[in-house]
Amino acid sequence: MSGYMAALYENKMMSSGENLLTAIVPLMKLLSLIVIGLVLAHPKAQMIPRETFRLLSKLVFALFLPCLIFTELGESITLQNIALWWFIPVNVLVSTVIGCFLGVAVVLICRPPPQFNRFTIIMTAFGNTGNLPLAIVGSVCHTKDSPFGPHCHSKGVAYVSFAQWVAVILVYTLVYHMMEPPMQYYEIVEEGAEIEEQPVSNVSRPLLVEAEWPGIEEKETEHSKTPFIARIFHSISSLSQTTFPDIDLGERSLSSPRSIQCLAEPRVVRRIRIVVEQTPVQHILQPPTIASLFAIIIGMVPQLKAFFFGYDAPLSFVTDSLEILAGAMVPSVMLILGGMLAEGPKDSTLGLRTTIGITVARLLVLPLLGIGVVALADKLHLLVQGDAMYRFVLLLQYTTPSAILLGAIASLRGYAVKEASALLFWQHVFALFSLSLYIIIYFKLLTYI
Repeated sequence: MSGYMAALYENKMMSSGENLLTAIVPLMKLLSLIVIGLVLAHPKAQMIPRETFRLLSKLVFALFLPCLIFTELGESITLQNIALWWFIPVNVLVSTVIGCFLGVAVVLICRPPPQFNRFTIIMTAFGNTGNLPLAIVGSVCHTKDSPFGPHCHSKGVAYVSFAQWVAVILVYTLVYHMMEPPMQYYEIVEEGAEIEEQPVSNVSRPLLVEAEWPGIEEKETEHSKTPFIARIFHSISSLSQTTFPDIDLGERSLSSPRSIQCLAEPRVVRRIRIVVEQTPVQHILQPPTIASLFAIIIGMVPQLKAFFFGYDAPLSFVTDSLEILAGAMVPSVMLILGGMLAEGPKDSTLGLRTTIGITVARLLVLPLLGIGVVALADKLHLLVQGDAMYRFVLLLQYTTPSAILLGAIASLRGYAVKEASALLFWQHVFALFSLSLYIIIYFKLLTYI
């Protein structure tokens, strides 16, 4: 009996050691790619210029990532799967809401400079739901004995891609408006004074600005760097009315209080319409989002799917070619991340306490709450039964650092650009350790499914 218990204990220890190794090795692969990118882009070595990394980011954005999404999501998705996967985009919303509450807590506890209150909430709430989870899934599945069974990579990429469109909509609508410069800290220029704009060259622009949104400098509009919503909805003092340019709402001056009362509702509706018109919803239709839409449409129609996917498909040579291109996505993303880290942290006025608070809330506290949310959803039978990869992707949505795309939005709005750059740098450095810790925990939890 004692011999049996000893053997059982030995097997348990071996299994525990194998699980630990299985969890760490994928991150070591990604870390190796990041180190290679860091060495190639380091200012002292300058083996590869920064402009090359910018071109590589454009290839990832416009070619490699859409190819990966289309080939994997299109083959995996069906009408039945959409009904089964509904909790994946919902989980993005849940993680964002919880992150917002954590961001408010960070503001109350760490007390950042007042102009960075909204920035603190945003950077705590919105994580990377695209490139980094895809890289982690690709690394985890890149082994003979995958811990998630057959079709590990296809399922993982499909799950991550299915959640991306929600995050994209949130970023280009909610985050875009939350990132506008606070009006009380907006630089006011008196009438008659001319501002000579200093052009920002590609050399001086941080790499992270274009890491997930190449060509951002072409997307600036008249109101992108102004407190547009605040000027419309908040009452402006007499001093501000003389210094801020008026926004034409197309309204006539009303003389009687009764007419003002009658037209109060249309006035609000008109202001909302103006804000909606200034929302860059056209940016939602980026190449990765278009690839997701095409994949979902083709996947839901069996006749179309038979043309693209399968050994006997007439257009299988097209999907095979796209799959070859998709293979370059993960190493390219990791090399770009290494190039971004090689630039080092920028100067920041956010404060050390707030930087630590956001990092701890985003990378340590939120994943713990995510485990509780996923466990509760599993107990309520809201998840696909017996699918460990499904749960792994849900948990990853709580674990990743803030989205690099937030740095691009900050640059577009002219709000907390240096702070975003510095915070993203330190978050990604710390994420090397936090991701290792939580992936080990996730593997332990998922072995019981």
